[in-house]
Amino acid sequence: MAKEVDLIIQLPRGSSIDDNLRKEPPAGLADRRVLIEHLPVGEDGRLLPPAAGEIVLTVASPEALRREPDEVERVILAAADGGAPLVVLVDGAEFLRDDELEAVMIAAAQTERVVILRILEGV
Repeated sequence: MAKEVDLIIQLPRGSSIDDNLRKEPPAGLADRRVLIEHLPVGEDGRLLPPAAGEIVLTVASPEALRREPDEVERVILAAADGGAPLVVLVDGAEFLRDDELEAVMIAAAQTERVVILRILEGV
């Protein structure tokens, strides 16, 4: 069965990253198989790591995705096909730019598993 989306971006609802992504979405999201979920936060204003999925990478900010594209692609493509979604956790972000998303989107399009980019907090 073919997947309907390659990448799911999960954001804390009402956060700075949520507001900025709504106002100025990265141009690279157009014509891509990407779903954006605006999720409720906990009392501390953060999302928890997901209960389901396989966490393959955790970074402090989206800039790390841009600086280490080979590592992003390696961990996503190294995961076995089939199974729960692959999860990339970002501790905090205010903006999400095309060059920060590029490695994740390229790798997500090459794997059979859905990839989740979960931003835990808007900063």
